[in-house]
Amino acid sequence: MRKVEVLSHQIEWADMFQEECQKIKTVFKDEILNVFHIGSTAIPNIKAKPVIDIMVEVTNIKNVDHYNIPLEQLGYEALGENGIPGRRFFKKGGDNRTHHIHFFEQGNEEINRHLTFRDYMREHPEEALRYSQLKESLAEKFPNNIERYIEGKNDYIKEVDYKAAKWRRDLKPH
Repeated sequence: MRKVEVLSHQIEWADMFQEECQKIKTVFKDEILNVFHIGSTAIPNIKAKPVIDIMVEVTNIKNVDHYNIPLEQLGYEALGENGIPGRRFFKKGGDNRTHHIHFFEQGNEEINRHLTFRDYMREHPEEALRYSQLKESLAEKFPNNIERYIEGKNDYIKEVDYKAAKWRRDLKPH
């Protein structure tokens, strides 16, 4: 059973991202356009499940399927789209997850959504604190139910996605 646990921000999360990023780049070489640290471990000063979320932008999403075996050799399990059309999702660590990789093809709107959410939280520490408190509360309430934990965050994430998209539009010169 996968335990729901959130920890205070750990400075080594950035190093863990960099280490895994290098391994991914070694496997994929020229297929990769960009690699980003996303998710709560990429937002300073907030509590997070200790799982490093990595988003990889590629030129052709179908090509990712040819790399399942090399990623398995790095400890990843291929889960296909896993609920998000156009994504390839991999997890590492089984019930004691350490990393997730989300692959998207260039131009996929999910790339912008994830980066906008992350950047908005980095620029709005009061909002990040609210998110941190919500996650801590949900982890206490549902310590053995990851589905309920995720479900409990959904409305809040949609609300922040809306605010973040507006914030991003307002930053761009007209």
